[in-house]
Amino acid sequence: MLTRVEPVTHMLTGACLSRALGFPRRARYATLACVIAAELPDADYVYRFGGPLAYFQHHRGWTHAFWSLPLQALFVVVLMYLWNAARDRIRPSTHTRPPMRPVLLWAMALLALLSHILLDWTNNYGVRPFAPWNPRWYAGELVFIVEPVLLAVLALALLLPSVFSLTNSEISGRRERARGQTPATIALLFVACLWGWRWIEHGTAIAVAQMQQFQGGTPFKVSANPYPVNPYKWHLVVETPNNFASGTVDTRTRSMEMDQVPYPKPETTLQTLAAKHSWLGQVYLDWSQFPQVQEIGPAGEVHPEMDLSPAEQRLAVVRFRDLRFLYDVWGFHGRKSSALAGEDWVDDRRQIVRQSIGGKVQR
Repeated sequence: MLTRVEPVTHMLTGACLSRALGFPRRARYATLACVIAAELPDADYVYRFGGPLAYFQHHRGWTHAFWSLPLQALFVVVLMYLWNAARDRIRPSTHTRPPMRPVLLWAMALLALLSHILLDWTNNYGVRPFAPWNPRWYAGELVFIVEPVLLAVLALALLLPSVFSLTNSEISGRRERARGQTPATIALLFVACLWGWRWIEHGTAIAVAQMQQFQGGTPFKVSANPYPVNPYKWHLVVETPNNFASGTVDTRTRSMEMDQVPYPKPETTLQTLAAKHSWLGQVYLDWSQFPQVQEIGPAGEVHPEMDLSPAEQRLAVVRFRDLRFLYDVWGFHGRKSSALAGEDWVDDRRQIVRQSIGGKVQR
């Protein structure tokens, strides 16, 4: 399962913000600054150089916290000035251009950065905007991480003005500059309305679940996770005193189809206790809302495809999963995938021998 909103949606949102508010007429490189700022928090991708677990720990960390956004906006302004200086040195412009206006550029970049946090909040992975003072994760659970409807609307808002401008110039014989302010405004309003619609359906899905009785007892924690495109279909996860249950809710018919077998709350063993206190365990349990930490067997049985030594084959494998992401979407088999699952291999002395997240080993 993907862990972040793909970058195209972020950048399209930044460009639409710039056009809708008329920024290109007010400051030079306004749209470029907004596009860069709208994607900049995902620069935490560089933590992948420290390994998959380092990235998992720091993803949507300080770059997605409110305190860092003014500094990131300042970085974008400096970047624009460096770009302007390099461009003027290579090819000086002979046309009248808007002034740079650093304070306005900074404010524009800050707004685009806030749009990034908002977009990330709308999916079920979540953000930590108040870290480090409040490390709690917040997730709106409104929109799937890749939402084709948002992509199409935002892209059309940017492309159509150029098409109409070209058509007008061919018909009239003169070239007109299309501002695109109205289409961009309509697109952003559509996005806001879509979020509002999904907010209502999300609440309905939660209400349908809370009215049901489950094998493990009355639910005390419920999560409704979005599917792409269809605002009426939700992946439901329920925690009861005795187990976890999952299924699908259709809010249009207010019907719910539960999986036949609930997920038991795994037994605590010495190996799972050691895993919970490991680096992976602390990071995973800090993030996960519906964690299932389970000793699933010796490494030789769990991974028969791997060439392991006799000692490695006997290591206990403890698996971490978040039940919110165990559903299938468009050919992606969330139940079988290890994209957001982690493993600790524990020896007889309860020492962690190997750690992995998303199927990738932390070296």
